[in-house]
Amino acid sequence: MSDIQELPVSLSERAAKQINKVLHTEAPGTVLRIGIIGGGCSGFQYTFNFDEGAPAEDDLVLERNGATVWIDAMSLEFMAGSEIDYVDELIGASFQIKNPNAQSACGCGTSFAV
Repeated sequence: MSDIQELPVSLSERAAKQINKVLHTEAPGTVLRIGIIGGGCSGFQYTFNFDEGAPAEDDLVLERNGATVWIDAMSLEFMAGSEIDYVDELIGASFQIKNPNAQSACGCGTSFAV
């Protein structure tokens, strides 16, 4: 794998740790797939799903500390330069995408506008 700073999307150490924790109870070879769909209160929203098998030919494959994330090419266009992080705050714990392309976002952070 190339240097994580050279990738169009990065995965924080906290996110990798949480992904490993979540996937521990899933079938071997299961990975986290992150994508973007139209909808949400700001126009687009992130999706988080489990996936198995092999990534699509045009998927970005992120790996860090044993955690694997796949992002499809169309979603990657909206996520370039983003960091996938995991935060555990008083109001709740969640994966968060720190997306420099988002011009606005909803209060909960699951949808955004470009």
